[in-house]
Amino acid sequence: MNPTTVAHRPWPGPAFPYVVGESTRMQDVYDVMTRVAEGDANVCIEGESGTGKELIAETLHAVGPRRDRPFVTLDCAAIPDVAMDRELSSHVRAGVTLFLDGIGELTPHLQARLLHVIRTEPQVRVIAATSRDLRQAIHDGRFLGDLYYCIAVVHVELPALRERTEDIPLLVAHFLCRKAARHRKAIRGLTSRALESLVANPWPGNVRQLENWIERAVVLAGADLVDVEHFPPVVRDTTAMPLPPPPRRLRLREVEKLYVLETLEQTRWNRTAAARLLGISVRGLQYKLQRYLGESTSIVGTP
Repeated sequence: MNPTTVAHRPWPGPAFPYVVGESTRMQDVYDVMTRVAEGDANVCIEGESGTGKELIAETLHAVGPRRDRPFVTLDCAAIPDVAMDRELSSHVRAGVTLFLDGIGELTPHLQARLLHVIRTEPQVRVIAATSRDLRQAIHDGRFLGDLYYCIAVVHVELPALRERTEDIPLLVAHFLCRKAARHRKAIRGLTSRALESLVANPWPGNVRQLENWIERAVVLAGADLVDVEHFPPVVRDTTAMPLPPPPRRLRLREVEKLYVLETLEQTRWNRTAAARLLGISVRGLQYKLQRYLGESTSIVGTP
């Protein structure tokens, strides 16, 4: 990929501040997200457990035209049939975005009910997520083809972490920053051998597993560097691999922006608390937010 092509790619994309990665596979995801973000089309997100399907759904809603309307999450695998039917009835109204997590787990009855809802309530947007291959499920007679074509107007396929290992250093830095702020730990990074071991790990639990292990390491670390011993034994036993080629460096201003927004998220947008953690005045934080607002209204919102 030549530099000109990279320059026109959407990552890190001011509209997607918490979606991390710049591998080719993730660039393809960003391309689709950028095209669908300002629209109203139904979206089906497919990917293994832990790849970030809910984050993608929330991001699409947050930057879309319905950002000020309700975003209702329904866990299709956890809610019984009767309760799910009741939930669909209570939440179906104009302007609502329904996020149906685990849509591949719906029973035939609820699949038919959902298809009816989509057909009769065109003002309801559906963003669905699944770890199953719905096209195979249609072939096997376990999922309604008509329902699939209604919800998968746009299809987003998230890669497994093992398919984008070049993103692991970026993800590690992202989670270290967030978890250190959450647990009030002065962590400045991790050792090379620790990072090499993380890159070599197969990650069956994908990004969610990596986030969990980084948080564990931050909590257990007694110094300002995370090392191999702060991770579960399986990482210590992993044969380290050479690090992938370094990704494009973030500009200092981009790093600052991500860090400020992450700190605000950790403090539930309490600006006084966020300013204290950042070591700046509330007025200084307000100035930064106004500057970010000028760059992208969809991230910061109203100051």
